[in-house]
Amino acid sequence: MTQPEVPETALELRSTLTGDGVVMLGMVQCDVDAPTGSQVVVRVEAAPINPSDLGMLFAMGDISRASAGEGTEFPAVTVPVSAGAVAAQRGRIDKPMPTGNEGGGTVVAAGPASEAQALLGKVVGFSSGNAYAQFRTVEASQCLEMLDGTDPADAAAAFVNPLTALGMVETMRTEGHTALVHTVGASNLGQMLHRICLDDGVGLVNIVRSQDHVDLLRAAGAEYVCNSSAESFRSDLTDALRSTGATIAFDAIGGGDLADTLLSAMETVAGEQADGFSRYGSDTHKQVYIYGGLDRGPTTLRRSYGMSWSVGGWLLTPFLVESGKKVVDRLRTRVADEITTTFASSYGMALSLADAVDPEMVKRYGVMATGEKALVTPQA
Repeated sequence: MTQPEVPETALELRSTLTGDGVVMLGMVQCDVDAPTGSQVVVRVEAAPINPSDLGMLFAMGDISRASAGEGTEFPAVTVPVSAGAVAAQRGRIDKPMPTGNEGGGTVVAAGPASEAQALLGKVVGFSSGNAYAQFRTVEASQCLEMLDGTDPADAAAAFVNPLTALGMVETMRTEGHTALVHTVGASNLGQMLHRICLDDGVGLVNIVRSQDHVDLLRAAGAEYVCNSSAESFRSDLTDALRSTGATIAFDAIGGGDLADTLLSAMETVAGEQADGFSRYGSDTHKQVYIYGGLDRGPTTLRRSYGMSWSVGGWLLTPFLVESGKKVVDRLRTRVADEITTTFASSYGMALSLADAVDPEMVKRYGVMATGEKALVTPQA
């Protein structure tokens, strides 16, 4: 099979934060590095915009005030950033940053190493941190080869959400818990986690924010779905925890009192099962991991759940490093085998690179509403 010619330059997205409180996301022309050693060149055909991408794209700026950039060769968008957010990101000021954690496409050139040559002509998912580009040169180890016939759009989300969902279940098991809670149950990630837990026989309590999301998960076979906007939320949550025995939660919200509510409800259930009274609460360890920041406000903890509890952060990369190659290879293999089933993603919009810097589209995809996830298609 003849491979398409690899150009010397191609378009990609770069994000630049200035010291005067503006971030500009724009299309730029960059060199396409020829592959050496174990490197490959991927013709990028799709790359999702995950919540974790928004921080790099817009530097915690106010996307509701997005406007067209001026004085640039290619289209760009500007977003105002608060002084506090600028101060927290001093290390990136005036540095054009590549964007896009992962993508999918076809390997069109490869270095001489056997692991690179083995991928030539293959559809792969890849993790790079700079996926919003027409072509990307990466190490073969950053790629996940897909089964023959896989669409690059399916391969595009093979890393962040699938490995995060699998990592949550692995963490649950490693730390001695038997069931878990997830706070954005209707998201792409949440639906993947539901399918994993269903297949693996793991108890899962899904928390959502609307009746539509309840209906969506119920239709997919979810048994425990709690609507945080319902008046009965606290009692529904407690009943679900009682039924599943979940004592660990993964929270994508971060701010507000949801973590506190989870710990309190877990303690209520644990207290029902405890022998006698203790002023220090139950001996059952209750864990909430915050892995996202959909609410950037303070996390409120009233500490009404004894002394056996923890709140911490959870990130995919440290988890993978700590888990070791054997575990990671097992998880990657499962993702490739089930990319169109367990780990299938859905999108509310497809964006060209030019669309991604259109102010009106930014205001839409930057909200990250369920059902509105965006897929960047750099070749469009």
